[in-house]
Amino acid sequence: QVQLVESGGGLVQAGGSLRLSCAASGLTFSAYTMGWFRQAPGKEREFVAAITVWNGGNTDYVQSVKGRFTISRDNAKNTVYLQMNSLKPEDTAVYYCAASAYIGVRPPKYNYWGQGTQVTVSS
Repeated sequence: QVQLVESGGGLVQAGGSLRLSCAASGLTFSAYTMGWFRQAPGKEREFVAAITVWNGGNTDYVQSVKGRFTISRDNAKNTVYLQMNSLKPEDTAVYYCAASAYIGVRPPKYNYWGQGTQVTVSS
């Protein structure tokens, strides 16, 4: 059974930082593109960042987080991270990690999803 478990969310002031982690089990982690998504209240879920299979692999970001967020992975620990710096109130959302069996940094589908972790940025 595949499980993706996010952690690291919380309440932070604008300008602060958080690091999200997503621990994966039940799948060959190193074979999956990993992504982060977020959903704010009343809005649709949006893509945030993705990283291909290799440690230090190709990455992709939504424009609004470029230069502030960094996605990384540790295949030895079956974990993907999202370092979030210079946080803004508009970054407030539930953040989800997801795993895709498709090759590439922009896969057409993600196969597995975590339960999400809340990030709240106060002004």
